[in-house]
Amino acid sequence: MTQELRIGVDLGGTKTEAVVVRLGGPDPEVLARRRIATARDLGYEHIVEQTRALVVEVARDAGLEIAGNAGAGVSGIGVGMPGSVTTRRADGSASPVPLVKNSNTTCLNGMPFRADLAKALGRTDLAFANDANCFALAEAVWGAARGARVAFGVIMGTGVGGGVVMRDSREGSRARAWDGAQGIAGEWGHVVLDPSNGPPCYCGRRGCIETYLSGPAIERDYATRSGKSLRLSEIAELAKEGDKVASALLTERVDIFGRALSVVIDVLDPDVIVLGGGVSNLELLYAEGVRAVARWVFNDELLTRILKNELGDSAGVLGAALLDRA
Repeated sequence: MTQELRIGVDLGGTKTEAVVVRLGGPDPEVLARRRIATARDLGYEHIVEQTRALVVEVARDAGLEIAGNAGAGVSGIGVGMPGSVTTRRADGSASPVPLVKNSNTTCLNGMPFRADLAKALGRTDLAFANDANCFALAEAVWGAARGARVAFGVIMGTGVGGGVVMRDSREGSRARAWDGAQGIAGEWGHVVLDPSNGPPCYCGRRGCIETYLSGPAIERDYATRSGKSLRLSEIAELAKEGDKVASALLTERVDIFGRALSVVIDVLDPDVIVLGGGVSNLELLYAEGVRAVARWVFNDELLTRILKNELGDSAGVLGAALLDRA
């Protein structure tokens, strides 16, 4: 691979991160990094401006200017974001401008974020993908799924999502994120488990996996059952200490985790599943959770490896830097 500089942006539900990365070696060389809180409560226009400013600032940290597609050696900008894009307007007529759909940062939905950010930056060489695809791509190239033929990346954080990465059979072939015919490949978080009685989801349905396995969902359920508002890490510690409410809640969630991931394995049969997001820090997912998957998968043994991410919460932004190479 030739040496080149790329900018990656991870627009998450709680934080937005940008990096300048030099590609070409076996591992990423990060030249500059910035991270800020995502101000999604301030609306769409603010997010566009906040993202533009962050890209400009991180480029300057690395001694670069990005005005124009040939700006100072930056070969492109990749952006990972929640949701995907549609080419259909609300009135049903075709639109030449991709509009965001399925984002849990709901102010982005129905908006031409790609076009608006490209205009704000004065560049046309922006590549976009779902943030879970970026996470999966980085882990397949540089992390826990390095070298896997088929990898599935799971994000269980503010929301729940997934991404699919594949390589062909050629030795040294490049890992490629698969987005599917409708741009929803890997949208594991919105598989519906209980459409009648499940918790309501922002997508308009009930009982999506996200309403059970996201960090906020677990915290809300614990607060409802116990009357105490605690962070997920605190709930996990209470469960270890024998707290009945915390133990019962996490036991339920582990079984749901097993059933939900077994669907992915039955359909995709990946070599590796990599877990990311705050919920992936629950130690029980790599013991009790794996056993729960094995109970539900349609096979007499579980050969898919279920692993914790190696790149931490920066996997998404590093994957974004790879986007035009995927």
